[in-house]
Amino acid sequence: MKKILFLVFGLFSIFNQAQPLEKALLWKISGNGLTQPSYLFGTIHATCDATLDAATLKALEETKQLYLEIDMDDPMLQMQMMQGMTMKNGVTISSLVSEEEFVVIDEFLQKNIGMSAKMINTFKPFMLNSMLLPKLLDCEFQSVEMELMKVTKAQNEEVYGLETIGDQLQVFDKIPYQDQVNELLKTAKSDLSKEKEEMKKIMDVYKTKDIEKMLVVMDESDNTISADNKDVLLVNRNRNWIPVIEKVIKSTPTFFGVGAAHLAGEDGVIKLLRKQGYTVEAVK
Repeated sequence: MKKILFLVFGLFSIFNQAQPLEKALLWKISGNGLTQPSYLFGTIHATCDATLDAATLKALEETKQLYLEIDMDDPMLQMQMMQGMTMKNGVTISSLVSEEEFVVIDEFLQKNIGMSAKMINTFKPFMLNSMLLPKLLDCEFQSVEMELMKVTKAQNEEVYGLETIGDQLQVFDKIPYQDQVNELLKTAKSDLSKEKEEMKKIMDVYKTKDIEKMLVVMDESDNTISADNKDVLLVNRNRNWIPVIEKVIKSTPTFFGVGAAHLAGEDGVIKLLRKQGYTVEAVK
């Protein structure tokens, strides 16, 4: 179940912005009265190699706690997730497509996740798409968030979240269910061919640490949900995180790990923190 959460994180995008940032995943937060620095790191939620480099490990050692998008250590997490996975008002996948289209989706899901659409007919389609991410990799699934948690636990430090799982799941209620199921049907009909190509592009760009280019690749995706709902999926969440980050870093040096798509752009976390008076600089 935790794997599904990591996968869901990887499906957000935002439009391209001017004044590109440096090519870096690790950023140091200082200034504005802080006595000790904190760090901001851009993650990728599905990858073939989640190895953390020396600079990132050093930043984890220098900080005293880890903040991810949500608290992955919450013992109530799985229960809360199950409660929020279904569509509201009795909407089902089968009610949004024709009988023929439902058969296509059903056969596709049985083939790729081993579950019939009839069993998960009430699930939000966007979340079903996220469960397919491991199928887009030609390797064993790995997650950078899992690696960050592993190091944090070895250091006997705590893991926290910038938002709750409830906040995350409510995002998918703001995107029309019809749009979500249309995207799922398109994925089923292509049998993941286009999605695999796009996933490879994202991973290749991530390796270069070019967070601005990642936004371009993701915004040009054949998946129109990201481009059409960027405020809900990314921008609004970035803005909501800033007061949380500010409160935390004033009291405790902290390592923040969020999807790399959240970092770049005028409404990305880096520039939003700079607008609040903090120095946010790339760690090479």
